Amino acid sequence: MGMTMVQKILARASGQSSVAVGDVVEPRVDLAMSHENGALVINQFAEIYKDTGIDAKVWDPSKIAIIFDHRVPAESSKTATNQKKIRDFVAKQGISKFHDIRGDEGGICHQILPENGYVIPGSVVVGTDSHTTSHGALGTFAFGIGATEMASVWTLGRVLNVEVPATIKVVVNGILPRFVEPKDIILKLIGMLTAEGANFRVIEFHGGTIRNMSTSGRLVLCNMSVEAGATSGIVPPDEETLRYLREEAGVAEAPEICSPDADAVYDRVVEIDASTLEPQIAFPHTVDNVKPIGEAVGIKVQQIVIGSCTNGRLDDLATAAGILKGRKVARSVRMLVFPASFRIYAAALDRGYIGTLISAGAVVMNPGCGPCLGVHQGALADGDKALATTNRNFKGRMGNPGAEVYLCSPAVAAASAITGEITDPRKLQAGPAPEEKAR
Repeated sequence: MGMTMVQKILARASGQSSVAVGDVVEPRVDLAMSHENGALVINQFAEIYKDTGIDAKVWDPSKIAIIFDHRVPAESSKTATNQKKIRDFVAKQGISKFHDIRGDEGGICHQILPENGYVIPGSVVVGTDSHTTSHGALGTFAFGIGATEMASVWTLGRVLNVEVPATIKVVVNGILPRFVEPKDIILKLIGMLTAEGANFRVIEFHGGTIRNMSTSGRLVLCNMSVEAGATSGIVPPDEETLRYLREEAGVAEAPEICSPDADAVYDRVVEIDASTLEPQIAFPHTVDNVKPIGEAVGIKVQQIVIGSCTNGRLDDLATAAGILKGRKVARSVRMLVFPASFRIYAAALDRGYIGTLISAGAVVMNPGCGPCLGVHQGALADGDKALATTNRNFKGRMGNPGAEVYLCSPAVAAASAITGEITDPRKLQAGPAPEEKAR
């Protein structure tokens, strides 16, 4: 019987010729990522060696990555002290994949890993963040774990007691209409599956739409797979994967890539016709509360947010700049833009996107996660409604349980910034020609 992508990856990582759904394995880890919550992992790691008399050493410092991104720059003395604790640990352990608060290397962890070539097809990636699922876009089995489990990984280099998950095959075909984006595909899928519809399963993406989609778009799909309850999302690697690794991630040697077997067994198959899709909106307070944009048009919003590990890449900023060029953000709206990394920020500056956004009235912020989860920058007031390209809209997600968050694509966010209410970009009054979209 054939194997899915994740079955093949887990078999390799466990030293077995094959694995079946339901088997329990202990796969070797190729990359272990943490951000500021690495301070919690350090505490748990120290507990493992407590009273043993053994010097605490991680299993392989070259396979650990730590990125500061959730509270940057530090918003409190507590955060600053935790960051200092991590810096000291990184130096002591010889961890080289460390991205501090710097303009030449900083950004959100789920952008930093792929753009620096840390993520390679066929690998096992774990992270102390639920959106570690993002890295399945490059053909990896990537999933989130807790601090205690990560401390075990730092010690052993393996994940203990992993049950091989079943896989849902999602087939997307057709050409996306203008102003309909990968974000709309994943929102539609989450609405179809519900927030628990993919629990303990992997979502494996297929179809012509996916094959013609940039890695940036694939990252969006895998990033939000967890919002349907999935353990991970994954796109079987192909020529686009190799192009991204070579041209954008600086990986000199092309890795071997593989595909799921033709006779792989799937839990279910879901088909989406991209050509009939329209912009989607996730209404408060759950990500699966998805409706077509026609049911949201006219809802007034006070804050627009474009960015995050979901939609803070160069093509997202290009879309927003193209719509806003020659226009102004409504006076009733605050528009916040935070690129996913400083590399993206610099590229957007070079292409004029940042200047266009600022001229329109947007506030461009440093890369980071603060506005997305409401711990740093951009908190909402009581009664505010926010429209965001981020990945979650739970009550209190942006810092205030008395506010509401709607989720959308960059095109919808930019169009709505102009009008001050949720707006279908396909029906926005004609303006200047849009910017050429970046890959």
